Amino acid sequence: MSTVKNSSGNPEGFLEKFFKLNELGTNVRTEIIAGLTTFVTMAYILFVNPLILQDAGMPISATFAATAMAAAFGTLIMGLYANYPIALAPGMGLNAFFTYTVVLGMGLSWQTALGAVFISGIVFFIMTVTKIREWIIEGVPPVLRISIGVGIGLFIAFIGLKNGGLIVADQATFVKLGNMKSPGVLVTVFGLIFTGALISRKVKGGLLIGIIATTLLSMIMGVSPYPTGISSFISLTNPFASVAPVAFELDILGALSYGFISILFAFTLVDLFDNIGTLLGVTRKAGLLDENGNLPRAGKALMADSVGTTFGSIVGTPTVTSYIESAAGAAEGGKSGLTAVTVAGLFIVSLIFAPLVGLIPGQATAPILILVGVLMMAEVVHINFDDFTEALPAFMTIVMMPLTFSIAQGIAFGFMSYTFIKLVSGKHKENNLVMYVFTVLFIIHFIIGGH
Repeated sequence: MSTVKNSSGNPEGFLEKFFKLNELGTNVRTEIIAGLTTFVTMAYILFVNPLILQDAGMPISATFAATAMAAAFGTLIMGLYANYPIALAPGMGLNAFFTYTVVLGMGLSWQTALGAVFISGIVFFIMTVTKIREWIIEGVPPVLRISIGVGIGLFIAFIGLKNGGLIVADQATFVKLGNMKSPGVLVTVFGLIFTGALISRKVKGGLLIGIIATTLLSMIMGVSPYPTGISSFISLTNPFASVAPVAFELDILGALSYGFISILFAFTLVDLFDNIGTLLGVTRKAGLLDENGNLPRAGKALMADSVGTTFGSIVGTPTVTSYIESAAGAAEGGKSGLTAVTVAGLFIVSLIFAPLVGLIPGQATAPILILVGVLMMAEVVHINFDDFTEALPAFMTIVMMPLTFSIAQGIAFGFMSYTFIKLVSGKHKENNLVMYVFTVLFIIHFIIGGH
């Protein structure tokens, strides 16, 4: 491999200087390979996000384009401004909250829900440039931070089981097992086993490969249609035109006129902890934390998230957040923003494949939702269930998300139960102002009819 020259006329020399590659102990080739690896591991979001948003009434081809554009924009900001090898895209869990809680559960239009996402992005931006972000992060107990992620995992898995037909509604028992002989359920089961095997073998891009294989089987079994020509795979027209049905359709005034404190809180809080956890996890793997275990330029990294979320709501997709799949790129040696810029470029290129999403049935993405839920559940081992004052709020957070079909309600029950159990058990010193403030806000929310 040739040595990178620092000549201003040499592209590699410019990249080395801009991204500080020598200082970080990496090079252009390594960063590009790391970016390709990260993209392959998270490209599944291009197909999963539109299918979730379709349930909110949003056109699937437009949300594919919006997903790619929002991911590219947020990731580009992360790479160029924060110089971290971290990719961003619409967040799993937050897209489910957007669709199933805000739109279907609360009856808001998707335009109004996008308005709420826009406002949450602005709020997150303000929190980033002030001390409010640090205040909340430091004030929320570790057990609740862990439980929120675990609860979202269980919620996402429940949605996957529902979308795949493994779980169906029942008037007597609320839910029951679906028809295990139906072609759709059999396709889902195959996808779950096949993709699970890929993950267990640590195959890069296992989730994406699983979607493709399951889609092919669904065509064979008549669950989804066969492609009709090249137009079923790629679009040679202006890729940015396809986002028009959802771009600039957000209703900010509608969101402001609605009592959406719990919506805003859920979007902001979940994004905050998900983002912090991902940033620390990926940068730790890349060896980029300082000697005290802190993240340099954390403000810049969080800025990319808030700006990405605001931009995403404008083009038509829910909250944009950092992706833990970026750790795959870090494992390949990615240490700089050049990794992220590579991912952003690949998301832009993916815009021409918008027609592909129309071939992928819910049965092909359902296994992905279930397996992402499994991966997110892993953190439950860090909860101390021997301490009942920790176990109760953890349990309430985790179990109430899927049972109320709402991330926000799970967070509310977790916060309230933590505050009260610590008070009545004589451990009130473990509460703090953050917990008291949000507990009071949640109580007020329920009293005035929040749901």
